[in-house]
Amino acid sequence: MNDNECMPYAVTNPTTGIVEREFPSATSADIAAAISRADAAHTTWSATPLAERAAVLQRVADLYRERKNHLADIIAREMGKPVRQGRGEAGFVGDIYEFYATRGPGHLADQDMHPMSGGHAIVRSQSLGVLLGIMPWNYPYYQVARFAGPNLLLGNTIILKHASNCPESALAQEQIFRDAGLPDGAYINLFVESRDIETIIADPRVQGVSLTGSEKAGAAVAQAAGRALTKVVLELGGSDPFIVLDDENLDATIAAAASGRMSNAGQACTAAKRFIVLDSVYDRFVEGFGAQLQTYTVGDPLDSETKLGPLSSLGAVEDLIGQVDDAVANGATLVMGGHRVGDVGSFMAPTLLTNVTPAARAFSEELFGPVAVVYRVADKDEAIALANGSEFGLSGAVFGSNPDDTRYVADRLESGMVYINENTDSHVDLPFGGIKKSGFGRELGHFGLDEFVNKKLIRTAAH
Repeated sequence: MNDNECMPYAVTNPTTGIVEREFPSATSADIAAAISRADAAHTTWSATPLAERAAVLQRVADLYRERKNHLADIIAREMGKPVRQGRGEAGFVGDIYEFYATRGPGHLADQDMHPMSGGHAIVRSQSLGVLLGIMPWNYPYYQVARFAGPNLLLGNTIILKHASNCPESALAQEQIFRDAGLPDGAYINLFVESRDIETIIADPRVQGVSLTGSEKAGAAVAQAAGRALTKVVLELGGSDPFIVLDDENLDATIAAAASGRMSNAGQACTAAKRFIVLDSVYDRFVEGFGAQLQTYTVGDPLDSETKLGPLSSLGAVEDLIGQVDDAVANGATLVMGGHRVGDVGSFMAPTLLTNVTPAARAFSEELFGPVAVVYRVADKDEAIALANGSEFGLSGAVFGSNPDDTRYVADRLESGMVYINENTDSHVDLPFGGIKKSGFGRELGHFGLDEFVNKKLIRTAAH
């Protein structure tokens, strides 16, 4: 996953390349004050009755839905997401907060342990304190919700460092929490530079850190957290396999493949990136897939009809083209695309590669944009071996008509999530997270409530 961590906080419209607004970074004094405010707020917020905390989250959910059009317009200008997709993101974020408002309290109820030694014992879920969230630009609202929803319900307080190209969406979210009635200091947006993150993590009042971002950023944060003995959750990159076992419902499978690769201009950690297709259906899949990709023409993200907007930056386009050129130089076939569209903005043509060899960067690196790679394999075991031959292990999808075959493949994929006969997706009540270099820890569902929590044992002796 690409980062913009070394850039100043600014709205640089990827449709035009124009810097529309800039924001000053936090000073050392700002950072110290924010940690103090969040720590003080934890004392009162964690003592607030759970039902009242849940009610605040329900108001947060309602505000995201009410403001979805405005929120979508912001991120269309910040990182290029088509407004139709932005509205969908804001609506889904409302669903996440509502899930924690309505279903979360039940999961946090005391657990009676029925001790074998007699007496009485319960496990009570309690907050830890101040948490630092470091979030990326590709889903500016959703990524925050996965982290903030469960932890605010628990009574933790949050300092949020958003991506440097998403300052207006960061401020809009802070305003939503304020308008929903969250106490001052319980959620603080902070325009902090990367060099200051280690200082925040090292502060003993900070009890945990969650990052969604690149391997490099994740390794740096994990190292800093390790030195501070601070809990960390990492959601990093992915190179998700999309495995096609047969030609049953091939048209629907191809449509799913295209939408799975092109949504958000391919800038998703869980986007299908490596299409692994059995030999018997390979030629028809490639032909149909290419035809589908050609229907994704680039357009203005502020137009409700646009399905494929610009990438987040011109640098992202240049990086992708470099990966494509390297693949071709190492023997790959460029079926279509591989170039920038126009000379204004950060638009890239949908791109399809075949015959990618292990010598190419695209064989092992994440392709964070509208570039698809299709591989031919002889059978399902070869498909599994190729899928698992990646350092990433976030998610994957398996398409086939035989339930025994699809389950066989799903069971053997080395990933945190597998979807059968549908694209990898997010659901408010299902766990999200990966293994290997895709990170560790889980978000969403009740699993999101089990990361930054004190599972306190309270035992009463037998009489």
